[in-house]
Amino acid sequence: MDTLENKSLIEAMDGYFQAGTLLDLDRLNAIYAPDFVNIRTDKVGQTVSITKEQFMLTFRRLKDGGGATLGTTEDVQYVTTTVYDDHGSVVLRRVKEGKPALYNFVWRIENGLPTTIIREFSVEDDLSALISMIRGSAAGGR
Repeated sequence: MDTLENKSLIEAMDGYFQAGTLLDLDRLNAIYAPDFVNIRTDKVGQTVSITKEQFMLTFRRLKDGGGATLGTTEDVQYVTTTVYDDHGSVVLRRVKEGKPALYNFVWRIENGLPTTIIREFSVEDDLSALISMIRGSAAGGR
């Protein structure tokens, strides 16, 4: 793998985490591709898909509620990067609520550089609480 690709993907991820940490909504909106989808799976096989619109709504609610940050990202451990066709993946590990979680962020590559995140795949310990929250939100929002 070319070191430059590796470096540009890591720098793009660092910029993404910085935007999230600061709840920089304009920057997050630019980083997530219009067709972005986050696909989360847990160890028992439950799966949840979250769109860009849903992510941005959550970020707006946090910021409107007085939130200034999504928290720190010092626990990020980059595992590997790879570039294929016009995409690049960054595989990383984080500790979420005391449990390790694995992520694969898929970036769209244009002119050799990552531009937007099109997919985020994660494997987490248990999605039950998130699934309940999404169901409750959907029921309350209609």
